[in-house]
Amino acid sequence: MATDQTPERQKSTEKELVGEELTEAVIELCRRKADEFHFLGYEYTTWEDVWKCVNSKYAGRQDPPLHRIVNDILTLRADGMMNYLTLAALKEAPFS
Repeated sequence: MATDQTPERQKSTEKELVGEELTEAVIELCRRKADEFHFLGYEYTTWEDVWKCVNSKYAGRQDPPLHRIVNDILTLRADGMMNYLTLAALKEAPFS
């Protein structure tokens, strides 16, 4: 499949996301992952839960590159999400 655009021309038509647009793109990706969990029966999972779960992997480290964040969101499985939510609930629950 041949394209009529040269590599230089393709680069000039691509738009790089920065700042607010980048944040919105990552949030939208988290929303879609939460929707995927809804289809699997985990109807109370929110995009914030997805982001907190993925972001918890980076605690104490420098900011990861964008491709790693996107990969971690896209490959997040329901069992990993539920493990995170369970541990977060246990950490917040007072023991008597």
